[in-house]
Amino acid sequence: MGSPTGRLVLTHSTYLPGLVAILRRLVLQPGIQTVTPAVIGRAKSHTPKLRIRISVPTLGGYKLIARHGKTFQEVFVVTDLSQLDLEGAIATAIG
Repeated sequence: MGSPTGRLVLTHSTYLPGLVAILRRLVLQPGIQTVTPAVIGRAKSHTPKLRIRISVPTLGGYKLIARHGKTFQEVFVVTDLSQLDLEGAIATAIG
């Protein structure tokens, strides 16, 4: 059934502080195939602590939004996990 760990695609030069460490732990969770950080941008509201939430389902997975300070970053996850199971995997990766 594929490799025991997923793959983290690092193509950008900029990531939210602390995000890559969490995503490295997320790809170790069973059922996660690929994690790809994407667009980074500015938000109006301030989030003091790094938070990751599921935004919308995509073809083959989900789009996540990571927020820290006034910055957000989209993260695409290819997985066969349900939304509830993915939320659990994210919570485990955050620690």
